[in-house]
Amino acid sequence: MGKLRSAELDMTSMIDVVFLLIAFFTLVINFTTADQNERIKLPVSETAQPPEQPPTEPLTLNLLPDGNIIYNGNEYTLETLREPVEFQLRVLKYMKVPPEQITIIIRADSVSEAGSVLELISFCQSQKLTRFILRTRHSEDGG
Repeated sequence: MGKLRSAELDMTSMIDVVFLLIAFFTLVINFTTADQNERIKLPVSETAQPPEQPPTEPLTLNLLPDGNIIYNGNEYTLETLREPVEFQLRVLKYMKVPPEQITIIIRADSVSEAGSVLELISFCQSQKLTRFILRTRHSEDGG
């Protein structure tokens, strides 16, 4: 009887495939939930409709009930929001994105004051931003 030889697997190819899959899924992952904040409870609307297509250059601002704004994961007052927004607009201008193509997505809490929403819109308009989406959630019970 012959001797049995031990078989060794070359794992290099398998490791390469695993890293390629990780890179692929990292690139195609959907980051739309990254701008959402669990502290924001959106108001209910029976007439809310999802947009036909996502905005090309979204800039999401989450308005808390106390009037503070969460932008890029950091909390700001309306006064302190100016610097990070102006920086983002300079980056987009460098990338040849005109202000007319930037869409401001405002996610205001359902108990936020309407005046706070209007102040936030006025602030954005002072930055030459004119496209807005106000996020709501559709009525669960339909009535």
